[in-house]
Amino acid sequence: MRRSTAFALILLVAGCAPRPQASTAPTPPAVVSQTGEPTSLTGLTAQELVGRFGTPALQIREGASLKLQFRGPRCVMDAYLYPSGGSAALKVTHVDTRTPTGGDFDQAACIFALRNRPI
Repeated sequence: MRRSTAFALILLVAGCAPRPQASTAPTPPAVVSQTGEPTSLTGLTAQELVGRFGTPALQIREGASLKLQFRGPRCVMDAYLYPSGGSAALKVTHVDTRTPTGGDFDQAACIFALRNRPI
């Protein structure tokens, strides 16, 4: 009987606890690297990516889209380019970053590491 009374008391107290509220914090601005340049690659063309990161380690065309992969000792970055608007120009719409073994890697840190690696 004591156990059930103690359990009921715990449930009663837990039921009175306030619920966590959803964060109403504003969306943070775009991340800026240490060089003061935005780390977002969205909207860049393949030529602009090559200008920033050198020759890609892998290029895959699938239909009208293009995937460019850049590799460094610390991370791998895949940039996905699709036709933009009414033009045929391919532009980056999505970027994935990971460690060489497939683990999570911060996108801004990977972009910084790939830009500053010896070519």
